Amino acid sequence: MKAIFSLALLVSCVFAKAQQKPTELDKSPMDMSYWPANYPLLKMSGKAKGTPVARVIYGRPLKNGRNIFGGIIRYNDLWRLGANEATEVEFFQNVRVAGRTVARGRYTLYCIPSENKWTMIVNKDNFCWGSFTYDVKKDQLRTDIDVEKLTEPADAFTIYFEETKSGANMVFLWDDVKASMPLSIAPEEPAAPVKGGRKKTD
Repeated sequence: MKAIFSLALLVSCVFAKAQQKPTELDKSPMDMSYWPANYPLLKMSGKAKGTPVARVIYGRPLKNGRNIFGGIIRYNDLWRLGANEATEVEFFQNVRVAGRTVARGRYTLYCIPSENKWTMIVNKDNFCWGSFTYDVKKDQLRTDIDVEKLTEPADAFTIYFEETKSGANMVFLWDDVKASMPLSIAPEEPAAPVKGGRKKTD
């Protein structure tokens, strides 16, 4: 009974926080990054070719003097990769992640951070607040990525795409930690042959 009461209290607090006035500025503003970088500006200037490969939407919490990794972001616990709503990524083309194809579409990203690596999770359940309703059955992919220490800490949590020879790295920065998830564009699969030969027409 005590556990149920604690859970109900937690949910009510989260709901109350989510119901802020429309005119209030969120402490962790929502932001967006594209692959290729600054795609809307490229489109406006006529330099964009086709559609973007990917777009990520995420909340940007600030360090504000806090101990981040191993502190407010606990090691080996599921993290929403930002603040407020869970981070969402939309792929406008099929991409390859860790040797596996992820079909074009919109996904939620989660992370299980540890000191030496992050386990990245691509999940099909979108429009989630935090990780409270995370459903492991909807995982599309899990992969471990490397982390490195920064000499200049980042106060605001940041996600951006960094172009590489084979595609792009989806880069995550916060405090003195940088993690990168390599992405590449998946080759288009050939159309399946029509069975039974040529179809007759009148």
